[in-house]
Amino acid sequence: MATLYLVGTPIGNLQDMTLRAIETLKSVDLIACEDTRHSLGLLNYFEIKKPLITCHKFNEKESVEKIAKYLDEDKDVALITDAGMPAISDPGAILVNELKNKGYSVSVIPGPTALTSAIALAGLLNPVFTFLGFLPEKKKDKDALIVPYKNINTNLVIYSSPYDLNKNIDYLLKTLGDRYINIVKEITKIHEKAIRCQLSSAEIEEAKGEYVIIIEPNDQQEKEENSLSIKEQLMQKLDQGLDKKEAIKQVAKENNLPKDVVYKEALQLD
Repeated sequence: MATLYLVGTPIGNLQDMTLRAIETLKSVDLIACEDTRHSLGLLNYFEIKKPLITCHKFNEKESVEKIAKYLDEDKDVALITDAGMPAISDPGAILVNELKNKGYSVSVIPGPTALTSAIALAGLLNPVFTFLGFLPEKKKDKDALIVPYKNINTNLVIYSSPYDLNKNIDYLLKTLGDRYINIVKEITKIHEKAIRCQLSSAEIEEAKGEYVIIIEPNDQQEKEENSLSIKEQLMQKLDQGLDKKEAIKQVAKENNLPKDVVYKEALQLD
């Protein structure tokens, strides 16, 4: 039986492409892409020459019949998105559901995803998390998604474009109250970085690249505030990659202390 293959592709570094993914893309009869122009760069890099069609969020339902026709002709099809795993905040879920309901064969070729990579980089001690994807545009839709988790002991994971990053941080602060978050950006790329701070001090200047935001449960903040000294908080910020000036600023703000008080503690770290 012909098969639709969901193929994970790199989220930044092309060397993360798996051998199985390359072999699959070379063996299928057709590749469905989120953006054929974008995918051509990846395919050309690995010398993969196959017919391409588009399958994106605006035509995914229409793509079902087109791809089903190829499968009926006993032709294997691969689905790739611009980066990462299809159907994880990318096109693919509608296609997979409808094809499976029609009895077609669907298989997955695992690959990179920003979600699990960000979780690993954050080093979360509480392993429980809820993935919410990109936040909706309208506030009422954001509230419907976020508010039910306000008092649940789970890390909330969302994706954010650089254009929405500070707007999303502001919304989360107003809706969930101040708590620790991990901001992970440019995963697998040169400027990969993971910063842990509080929502109240998380404004990012000149945001660039795609972001994963991990909002920790409120009880985690309460535990840490009760257990860490000012010096320990400073060391924690420095370990997260902040420079001393920014670390002092954040610790002062988070503890409602004058900067000079925190600065004196910082001098003892030298």
